[in-house]
Amino acid sequence: MKKNLLIKSENLIGLDYLLNNNFSNKIDLIYIDPPFSTNNVFTIESGRASTISRTKTGKIAYTDNLRGENFISFLKDRLMLLKDLLSEKGSIYLHIDYKVGHKIKILMDQVFGEKNFRNDITRIKSNPKNFKKKGYSNVKDLILFYTKSNNPIWNEPRDPHSEEDIMRLFPKIDDKGKRYTTVPIHAPGETTRGKTSELFKGMKPPKGRHWRVNPDLLNKWDKEGLIEWSKNNNPRKKFYYEESEGKRITDIWNFKDPQYPIYPTEKNLDMLKLIIKTSSNENSIVLDCFCGSGSTLMASQELGRKWIGIDNSVSAIEISKKRLRKKTLFDNDFDYLNLLTTKTKTKKKINI
Repeated sequence: MKKNLLIKSENLIGLDYLLNNNFSNKIDLIYIDPPFSTNNVFTIESGRASTISRTKTGKIAYTDNLRGENFISFLKDRLMLLKDLLSEKGSIYLHIDYKVGHKIKILMDQVFGEKNFRNDITRIKSNPKNFKKKGYSNVKDLILFYTKSNNPIWNEPRDPHSEEDIMRLFPKIDDKGKRYTTVPIHAPGETTRGKTSELFKGMKPPKGRHWRVNPDLLNKWDKEGLIEWSKNNNPRKKFYYEESEGKRITDIWNFKDPQYPIYPTEKNLDMLKLIIKTSSNENSIVLDCFCGSGSTLMASQELGRKWIGIDNSVSAIEISKKRLRKKTLFDNDFDYLNLLTTKTKTKKKINI
């Protein structure tokens, strides 16, 4: 794929176009934020997006009026095509509302397979609101994360430790003022053969355990002052804060929506960057077929990924073009296609 691609089209037509232009099994990452079956009309008025609206004022960005089985059928048709586009090492993240997420989880299991389910990610989207309803204040939506196979692209995401984390996790300080903790140098399971069952400083591993590493390396660590001996002569390895890569990211994310979105339901750019960094590599193709204001495309551009965006909203395409041209500097950094609104196979080919 020589250029990025922005498509103005009903996305079923756009996905069919990609399948007929040699993109099958070529997409490493799909992020979609489809309608949530809210029965709302989303508008833009005086440059400001309305994220929840049934008003008839303002320019309509899109309508979200599919309900029940019609909504499930709508998503299933698109998910089936997305699966065909996804590479064997690919991942899909589907962003959905908590009210219908349980139904979409069943659908995703059917399309991608239960064995390829990775996470149900809770995304904190806002501060608590004072809606007067009999129920707990909602501050979350969810992201369903699936892969095409058991060997997806995975770049382990980490968060830096906070000052509180550092104090708690690395409570000891050496004579140079460096913070550390200690970890065992043995692990469960006895070995009767091999180096990890041999003596270290005249000691065998505790009963039912083995040394984590060759005793030769343990001796080297000890000479370097990296083994700490307790009063009971129990050896433990020093682990310094500087060696830590940070903490693993959990399945609860705090990425709030923009306070003043330029497009309805615009999503947090940092959240999209996390997804893209984790589940794609440089020059991977990232696809968003509900691309809205182009946030997924913007994040992909910044991170050196190829991208394809599809949307049928005139407002979405206008805003995406404007944002992308500011980011890419040159119009020729991406191709723009305006496909017919009937399901036809275009003869124009895209080089990949």
